Amino acid sequence: MTAGAAAARAAAGNVGTTAMMRQYELVERIKAYDPGADEAAINRAYVFAIKAHGTQIRASGDPYFAHPVEVAGILTNYRLDTASIVTALLHDTLEDTSVTIEEIKTNFGPEIAQLVDGVTKLSQLELNTEQDKQAENFRKLVLAMSRDIRVLLVKLADRLHNMRTLRFIADAERRRRIARETMEIYAPLAERIGMHAIKDELEDLAFAELNPEAHDGIVKRLAFLRERGGDLVGRILAELRRVFAEAELTAEVAGREKAPYSIWRKMHTKNVAFEQLSDIMAFRVNVDTLADCYAALGAIHGRYRVVPGRFKDFISTPKPNGYQSLHTGVVGPEGHRIEVQIRSHSMHDVAERGVAAHWQYKQGAKPAEGRQYRWLQQLLEILESASGPEEFLEHTRLEMFQDQVFCFSPKGDVFALPRGATVIDFAYAVHSEIGDHCVGGKVNGRLVQLRTQLENGDQVEVLTSKNQSPSPEWEQIVITGKARSRIRRFIHNEQRRQYLSLGESIVEKAFRREGHEVNDKALKPALAAHHCGAVEDLYVKVGEGILTGRDVVTAAFPQPREAPAAKPSPARGRRANKAKGERHAVPIKGLISGLAVHMARCCYPLPGDRIVGIIVTGRGVTIHTIDCDTLANFADTPERWLDVSWDEDDDAEHKPLARLKVVLVNAPGALSELTTVIAKNQGNITNLKITHRTLEFFDLLVDVEVRDRRHFSTMIAALRATSGVNSVERARR
Repeated sequence: MTAGAAAARAAAGNVGTTAMMRQYELVERIKAYDPGADEAAINRAYVFAIKAHGTQIRASGDPYFAHPVEVAGILTNYRLDTASIVTALLHDTLEDTSVTIEEIKTNFGPEIAQLVDGVTKLSQLELNTEQDKQAENFRKLVLAMSRDIRVLLVKLADRLHNMRTLRFIADAERRRRIARETMEIYAPLAERIGMHAIKDELEDLAFAELNPEAHDGIVKRLAFLRERGGDLVGRILAELRRVFAEAELTAEVAGREKAPYSIWRKMHTKNVAFEQLSDIMAFRVNVDTLADCYAALGAIHGRYRVVPGRFKDFISTPKPNGYQSLHTGVVGPEGHRIEVQIRSHSMHDVAERGVAAHWQYKQGAKPAEGRQYRWLQQLLEILESASGPEEFLEHTRLEMFQDQVFCFSPKGDVFALPRGATVIDFAYAVHSEIGDHCVGGKVNGRLVQLRTQLENGDQVEVLTSKNQSPSPEWEQIVITGKARSRIRRFIHNEQRRQYLSLGESIVEKAFRREGHEVNDKALKPALAAHHCGAVEDLYVKVGEGILTGRDVVTAAFPQPREAPAAKPSPARGRRANKAKGERHAVPIKGLISGLAVHMARCCYPLPGDRIVGIIVTGRGVTIHTIDCDTLANFADTPERWLDVSWDEDDDAEHKPLARLKVVLVNAPGALSELTTVIAKNQGNITNLKITHRTLEFFDLLVDVEVRDRRHFSTMIAALRATSGVNSVERARR
């Protein structure tokens, strides 16, 4: 035994009486799969950590050092390198002891220091709520594991041991919070890197805490099935082995019951009872080669009846985490429905150890880049686009929590997307720029809408245009975190740009009305008064309607002028400005619905109407017709009125919406006649509502896309000449 090992054993004996893995036992486990492991480094880490934690005790009553040793032991099951094991031993020293990052760097080198720093819990963050803390911690975890995935491996082992001892925490609400966080963040992360055993155990432990009644009920049902069926699993295994022997295949066959949480989730997602599930028992078949996988599948299908819809080929189309296997459901021995998973031994290694199966850090080698790391790049892109930690956490949950479909690009590249993903989601999965400019798509050669949901095996071609940009409506269509975060970012930037331009125009007008000139010096007092860090921030607040131009002038010049110019009424002011040849109108072009400038739904203004803009707090500017009844509500706040006009050069593809109030004769063909006349006049009906009906007539409200006021008037004239239309007029509400 080395001197370091002897010192470690002596130190461990002084901490407590609870049995824990000794240093030499840990080293032996590592040496069993990595004879070249750095025993001296493990010795130093074991002694260093046990001294640092001293007499600290966990909630279970065990010495605290038992926790990092157990974490290290979990990682040895996945045959991780020395650096990962040392990090596991040291991972809580920065947070829970007086040890500094410099000490770790001095004693163990920069690589270990960086790993420990990445894994360290971030409880010292001064955030307002537990939700903020969780979101910020996850954001930093993603950044850390993007630099070195071993950070995540150690963190998962840390969380697994904490969940195994969760019952010792007295505070029930704290237990539930930890369990929810485990279910929402750590179990999906474990699944994404192929650590299925860790994922299953994390889910079951969290499930037992969050829904103990359901967990216990399923456990009891499984025990009843075992008792009633006797050695059912053993009998099925024996028959499956006979099937493969007859087919002259060398195969290792193992059987198990599905985990309680997996069973419960399928019961809820498929809305079926426990007795209706067909794959409570799963059997794994390991063979030597890829060809043997399909030969074994043929032997199974040749002997047993296949359950329709239960076959999946993850060999030809692997999961994003690299998982490969054939899954099939059959009515197997003794008439029991079973699931059979068939894979080669190398595939099984990846299935059992996930990303750890690819991990080779010997002599500084980096892990192979591949499909299993694409999801991590997507998380980084979401992080870049998200406006804050909470939004990042929201989008990441979208990314990790849903079942997947696999779609192909025209070049044959495979993209895994959540079930229900649309053409827009696919476009953003290919590249953010393609997503921003997509205008349509072809699915299996057929032209489809952007909102079309994709199915397994679809080949998707994205159609783009340089003139296209994300629309706010897209946010309601997409379901992937990457797409939603990118769309929100674009809308936020576009909204700020419009608020900035609008606010600058309003402030300039307000200053000019009071006889002042706008400059940075004049605006400085207003910045302080309204808590703005820069002039742009002040303009944005004005454009958004939080502040008015008068507020800025008052803050900049607290002393009123002796003889301020009389303020004209909004309508007179508009005519006066036009008479002087001044043009202060805000161009209305390239509008993005829902941003700084939008059309009022009370009067439905059309190009050609005389219009006015009203600043609405938090929404920017609403455009009304000059004769709209709603304007009376703003008569006492003239500073909210803006002189606006239509941009005659506007060539936007988006057509304004007009509303028709129609009284239609209650006769066969009348409605068809109405829609035909609108279509012949190049109108597009977007909504039609029957508001009242009698034996003779129907009252309708019809929303129609038109070019301008003249186009709308022509359409009304055509409708009035139609026999089935009793009357028609432009609706104001």
